[in-house]
This record gives sequence, structure tokens and C-alpha cells, in this order.
Amino acid sequence: MVALVTDSNFQSEVLDEKGKLVVVDFYADWCGPCKMMAPVLDQAAAQVADKAKIVKLNTDENQDTAMKYQVTGIPCLIVFKDGAEIDRLVGFRPAPQLVQDINAIAIK
Repeated sequence: MVALVTDSNFQSEVLDEKGKLVVVDFYADWCGPCKMMAPVLDQAAAQVADKAKIVKLNTDENQDTAMKYQVTGIPCLIVFKDGAEIDRLVGFRPAPQLVQDINAIAIK
């Protein structure tokens, strides 16, 4: 299961993580493609657990963080490493593609 993060714990759960990628799924409950991504994220999280931690942030309930990272379209996956944004993946993608993308980002 992918953990939820909020404005209040984003720093500790995402930005303070060292040595491992953190993939943040910016989503909303009303978003159809976001709902389709939920099982994909669970599958991908199990496959990339050694390289990345995957978390979700509800943009309606956590607008400060969504605005800070200029999230204008969802689903939007922002990849962080050592507290810095290093990549962005926008839109739905199937689990094999997401795993492939995360693996490619991890070796950059």
C-alpha cells in the first residue's frame, strides 16, 4: 500500500529522505485517471521498493505543496532525490511503464 503524505509531513517523508528516490503522486479523489493510477502505484511500489518509495498527496487537501511544485495537471508524479525534484511524469501510465521509468531515473 502506498502511504499518504500531507503538507505537514511532506518535509519529513519526502524532502528529508536520503539515498532513495521518492515518487510523489499528486492526485485528487475526483480525477478518473488518478483513480486508475492507484493500483498501478501499488504494483510499482512493490517492484521498486529497493530503489524508490512511492507516496500520494491529495492536491485538494494539500494545496500548499501542490502550488509550491506548480502541479497544474494530475495525475502528476514528481520524483525527488535527496530533497530535490529530479524528474516529472504526467498522466496515466501502466505499471510496467512506470517501473521502467523509475528504474531509468534511478540510474541517472
